[in-house]
Amino acid sequence: MIIYKSQVFSYPDDFLAPDLAVLFLMAILEVPRLYLGFKGNLTEAEAPLGLSLGLTVGSVLLCVYLLLWQSYVLWADVLLNAVLLAAYGLESGLKVTAIAAFVS
Repeated sequence: MIIYKSQVFSYPDDFLAPDLAVLFLMAILEVPRLYLGFKGNLTEAEAPLGLSLGLTVGSVLLCVYLLLWQSYVLWADVLLNAVLLAAYGLESGLKVTAIAAFVS
């Protein structure tokens, strides 16, 4: 979407780099978040799931940045970020439930 917006709209050069940095940071953060959640669920361990839950908070903050403070926010951005935030919410609820089940 950022490539599309930078080609179609007059995207300010000063704002393109921070938006790209947030997008790449979000992509880099997803790998350990998903791995720790996968590992914690398979091994029924609380620590990896807790770390994954902490990384989910960081991902939610980056998603909110892309939704509210990005230079150009299109309706497709709003739709995709809403779906992503709903998935994060569902995933967080399931992680908390799994951690509670593993502890007891």
